[in-house]
Amino acid sequence: MSTFRPVTPVLVIGSGIAGCTAALTLADMGIEVTLITSGDTLDKGNTALAQGGIVFRAHDGDPKQLEKDILVAGHRYNSTKAVRHVSVEGPKAVQDVLVDRLSIPFARQQDDSKTGADCEWDMTMEGGHAAQRILHCADYTGRAIMDGLMREVQASPNIRVLTNRTAIDLLTSHHHGTSLEFKYQLVNQCAGAYVFNEQLRCVETILADFTVLATGGIGQIYLHTTNSPVCVGSGLAMAYRAGGRIENAEFVQFHPTALYHRTERRFLITEAMRGEGARLVNASGEPFMHRYDPRADLAPRDIVARAIVEEMLSTGSDCVFLDAANYVEHNLETRFPTIFQRCLNLGIDIRRQPIPVVPAAHYFCGGVLADLNGRTTLERLYSVGECNCTGVHGANRLASTSLLEALLWGRNAALNIHGRLGRRAALNKRLRDSIPDWNPLGDEKNDDPALIAQDWTTLRNTMWNYVGITRTSSRLQRAHDEMRDLWRHVSDFYKRTPLSKPLVDLFHGCQAGYVVTMAARRNKQSVGCHYRID
Repeated sequence: MSTFRPVTPVLVIGSGIAGCTAALTLADMGIEVTLITSGDTLDKGNTALAQGGIVFRAHDGDPKQLEKDILVAGHRYNSTKAVRHVSVEGPKAVQDVLVDRLSIPFARQQDDSKTGADCEWDMTMEGGHAAQRILHCADYTGRAIMDGLMREVQASPNIRVLTNRTAIDLLTSHHHGTSLEFKYQLVNQCAGAYVFNEQLRCVETILADFTVLATGGIGQIYLHTTNSPVCVGSGLAMAYRAGGRIENAEFVQFHPTALYHRTERRFLITEAMRGEGARLVNASGEPFMHRYDPRADLAPRDIVARAIVEEMLSTGSDCVFLDAANYVEHNLETRFPTIFQRCLNLGIDIRRQPIPVVPAAHYFCGGVLADLNGRTTLERLYSVGECNCTGVHGANRLASTSLLEALLWGRNAALNIHGRLGRRAALNKRLRDSIPDWNPLGDEKNDDPALIAQDWTTLRNTMWNYVGITRTSSRLQRAHDEMRDLWRHVSDFYKRTPLSKPLVDLFHGCQAGYVVTMAARRNKQSVGCHYRID
């Protein structure tokens, strides 16, 4: 047990583009922020892995076509209000935060005049887009954005960064307030979080006037994923346990092209490569996407992922191939340096050879329901980035909109919190005082790593086989039964065993998997990336 019990105006849980943008925006307005991250640095999440780019605006500056493209990709399952908001305000946030505030070095077109003047942005095309509107930094856009954010966050005197901290549970008045005063309140207030300090192996009680969930996605609950190891669905799990409203949890997007290698973990091959002309081909070298959709290789991700699976099944292949060598006019070494080097290290020269690819779990379109300001159904709790559900993505996400949504909602949440701090009293001291420190329950000697590893294997295989790219009633019923049993088993193990980061991650992951499975089982409609074949 720890006596570390800080009180902070704002607690941000997560350090990707959404969390760092929220923290930095608040700090720039003079508000003190505590930002926790489960890694030893701020860049361990998915943002730093993002390759393709971020939606800006087309040359004509008209947001209506972007709005249409997002709705079409999302199968019109979207919130039209949220889509309109991101289409109009998103590019402004890119300009204000990434270009003007952080000076992110986005690629520009070649300056043939050699006058030294700035050239126009080198905006590219990706699947589902009707225009070139995507800013990029070669194929390491996320890395460049995170470098800029980390520089400013670490330099800010108003941001306290706590590394190697894993959030365990959200603190709420209904669940943790020991006074009867809070038992009979209709509104459930969030008051911070219990946080596991990995280095000291103790639980800290961090109390906050406002809490921002920015924990990222859920990819690690699947057997094959492009996600960072930290993306275990912790925000989804914590909000669900706290009583927050979850929406669209059945919509898990599978990226069509992850590098296929028998011994290496999956590595994203950006959609921008197809935007530049690369073609998907089968083992015989024949392009096949035109047989599945008139947009061919530039069809939305859910369609391309299913087409690849179908092609693999019909040809009996373990993968298909992405051929850039014969179709892309750009110098591949300079346009896609990260992919070029990663493939070369594995003996694949993309200038001469096609890249073996398979689909992999990539993006969570659902999450903790949040309004245009990031406010959730729990008072004083905000959710931003991939862990939230704003309705922007609907049933399937349009390429390169994830960074845009995370940036905009991170800033929106900060601005809304700033306004509320200015006109409302701080968190009720009686509520703070009524929340107890963590009560350690585990009495077993250690968290046996073999047991944890086996539970992860069961979770990932169940989700991949039964709640994956294609789904049926029988698969989802099997998944529900197995996930229910696994959740009961892991919950019991969690209560009996002293805390560790691997155990907390497993606990979150199993909860997240169960939530996704229940949502998929409830939704009888086949739409977007919730694709039912029965």
